Amino acid sequence: MKIFNSINIPKNYKVSALAIGNFDGIHKGHQKVFRETRKFAKRKKIKFGVLTFTPLPIMFFYKNITNFRLTSEDQKIKLFKKYKVDFVINIKFNKNFSKISAEDFIKKIIFKKMNPQLLSVSNNFKFGRKRKGDVNLLKKFSNKCAYQLLNIIPLKYSGKMVSSTKIRKCLKDGNINLANKLLSRTWFIDGQVKKGNKIGRQLGYRTCNIKIKNYILPKIGIYAVKILVGNKKNIYGGVAYLGSRPTFGGREIFLETNIFGIKKSLYKKKLRVYFLKFLRGDRKFRNPDQLIRQMNKDVIFAKKGLKTRLVL
Repeated sequence: MKIFNSINIPKNYKVSALAIGNFDGIHKGHQKVFRETRKFAKRKKIKFGVLTFTPLPIMFFYKNITNFRLTSEDQKIKLFKKYKVDFVINIKFNKNFSKISAEDFIKKIIFKKMNPQLLSVSNNFKFGRKRKGDVNLLKKFSNKCAYQLLNIIPLKYSGKMVSSTKIRKCLKDGNINLANKLLSRTWFIDGQVKKGNKIGRQLGYRTCNIKIKNYILPKIGIYAVKILVGNKKNIYGGVAYLGSRPTFGGREIFLETNIFGIKKSLYKKKLRVYFLKFLRGDRKFRNPDQLIRQMNKDVIFAKKGLKTRLVL
C-alpha cells in the first residue's frame, strides 16, 4: 500500500476508485464503503484509494477537544491495509486547507490533482469551507469533472445508523459490547508504559500506567481487558482501571493495567490494551484497606469477563 502525504500523486494512481472520508475507527459503515469501492475498482481493473485528513477536522477547529479519536493515525493506516486499500492520500488539514470552498475542493483538488474515475462517499459526507459541500454538489459536478459518483447509504445496525459518533457514545456509556460489534473488532488503546507513583504495588497489585493521549475516553471505571506486550504474540488477561485515583487525591486520568501472570516491570514497553467488558464505575474509598477489598473482587469479576471473545 502506497501512502501520499500530498495531493500531488503520480499519474499511475490517477483515474482510480477513490473513497473520501475521515474514517475514524474504520467501523462497519466504513467497511461497507470500502467493499463497494473495491468491487468497482476490481471490475474496472483500476486502483482503489482512500482520501483522508490529518488531524480530524473537528480536532483542528476545536483545539480544546483532546480525547476524541477511536483510532490513532498509525492504527488507521494499518486498518486501510487490512481492507486492501491500494493507496492512501493523507491531506494535512490546516488553516489554508480549511478555507477551500466546496466547489474548489472538487475542481482544483479532486479533478485537477487526482482525476478519479469513481468517487465514493457516504450519504452524510460534508466538505469544504463551513461544510457547505455535500453529495448533491458532488453529483452536480460529476459530468463536468469526469467522475462517477457512488453515494453509499449508511449501514444500519438494529435500525440505527452506524457512525463514529455512535461508537464514541457507546464507549462513554460503558457499552463496550455494542461498540466492539459496530467496529467488528475489539477496541483497544496503544501506549507506552510510564513511570507511576507505585500505589498499585503498595496495594498488592503491580500496574502498568499508560497516558490516554487523544483517544476517546471510555467510561471511567474498571474493565476486563486483554493485553499485548510489545511485539510479542502472547496475549495476557488483566484488569484495568481508567480514572484519576480519587482515593489518593489524583487529578490526571491514567489507564492502569494489572496484567495477570506478569510480575516484572514493563517500564517503557509498548502495550496494546483490548477492552472486553465494563465492570463497574469509579468511586472514592474511605481508606486503602477498603480499596484493596474491592480490588480483590474486581480481579474475580475481570477473570469472568475474560471469557468474552477477543476479535482482532
